[in-house]
Amino acid sequence: MFSVAQIIQATGGSLVQGSLKDKFKTISTDSRHLKAHQAFLALRGKNFDGHNFLAQALKAQASCLIISDRQKLILPKNVACIQVKDTTLALGDIAAWVKRKFDLPLVAITGSNGKTTTKEMISWILAQEARVLKNEGTKNNQIGLPQTLLKLSRQDDFAVVEIGTNHFGEVKYLAKIAAPNIGVITNIAPSHLEFLKDLSGVLKEKSQLLNNLVSPALALLNADDLLLQPLIKRKMKGVRVLSYGINTPSDFRASKVRFKNNKVEFQVNGKFNFVLSTLGRHNVYNALAAIGVSRIFGLDYKQIARRLADFNFPSGRLKLIKFQGLRFIDDTYNSNPFSLKAALEALKAAPCAGRKILIMGDMLELGEKKELLHRQIAGSITNTCDLLLTVGSLAKISSPKVAGGKLELKNIFACNNILEAKNLLFGKLAPSALDLILVKGSRYLKMEEVFKI
Repeated sequence: MFSVAQIIQATGGSLVQGSLKDKFKTISTDSRHLKAHQAFLALRGKNFDGHNFLAQALKAQASCLIISDRQKLILPKNVACIQVKDTTLALGDIAAWVKRKFDLPLVAITGSNGKTTTKEMISWILAQEARVLKNEGTKNNQIGLPQTLLKLSRQDDFAVVEIGTNHFGEVKYLAKIAAPNIGVITNIAPSHLEFLKDLSGVLKEKSQLLNNLVSPALALLNADDLLLQPLIKRKMKGVRVLSYGINTPSDFRASKVRFKNNKVEFQVNGKFNFVLSTLGRHNVYNALAAIGVSRIFGLDYKQIARRLADFNFPSGRLKLIKFQGLRFIDDTYNSNPFSLKAALEALKAAPCAGRKILIMGDMLELGEKKELLHRQIAGSITNTCDLLLTVGSLAKISSPKVAGGKLELKNIFACNNILEAKNLLFGKLAPSALDLILVKGSRYLKMEEVFKI
């Protein structure tokens, strides 16, 4: 329950109509799902403006409107109205105010790859004996993260959130709202280079999470990531740094990593056995981060191992599925050079009695290096597949450099969009149940359309 006075206190807004004592249940930013006696906060973005839906909010019996622009709208006398300078920033201010009301541990995860899977693993393990609040899906930006924190309740024991970014300053902004006690950085890789420019820019942005941890502050970093190693070695005032890895001595180290029956088996610290239902070796890193966080909270290794053995990987993230009687590796969520290499390694290692087919979409948001990175990825594709279908103008760049080894030019096809690739796959190429098909590309290309009838 919120009061008008509390919202004004949190946002520095001004009262347009109503009483400071007026109260409402929760805050909604979507007039389509607004319920009676909720407040409606009119977000404004590049492609939408919540102020255009104030009438719908009133029709749904909103008891309060939070706006940045005064509209020529006649408000019922029983509806409060608060004006703020920027409704998106106000949402963050309200979420930060809510977070300060709760004394519970909050884990924040950032990094170029693996954020969502790591978040889901941590939440899954902790939820065995506790109530955990987490982002839904990938709601990890300046809207999604505050919306998550607004759901905090006295029943929650932990909060686990991922923090995304594609511009400088976003991690710092979101970390200040969430006030995390534990910060996890999964890796530093070429992603969102359009605005972060290069790997040093990615590192600078992601490491802001560590600068905004609150006591008791712990950082958990990937020791095998060369760019994160200096942060592990450096003593940070007020922050205890722990590490995890496979190749580098660390607090949580995996060994004896092997594939068996479409699963990954490994040991941690030389004596604790773990099994993951995944084709991807890189998911060992995500599991190590989850194991580390769970150990910090006092869970024993056997508890964690039992829980991870039952973990169901999020859709679109290197997930083995069946569709139309065919075997697919669904890695359609997104793509960048790091995650594509990991997916290619999984495809190469996976047992397959038939052909291995790669449907590769453009890797986007790579800035000035986009063409270079698409040429370079060709080396990782060589000898991993028998057929290659590229989707988009950038993925097409990889094609001429892939030919060689067992992949001949006649088995490389360039498609303009995913629908064209889908028709080619199910038509001319006629895959069989023995084949294995990896589908991967950036979100914009909607690669998941392959799985729609």
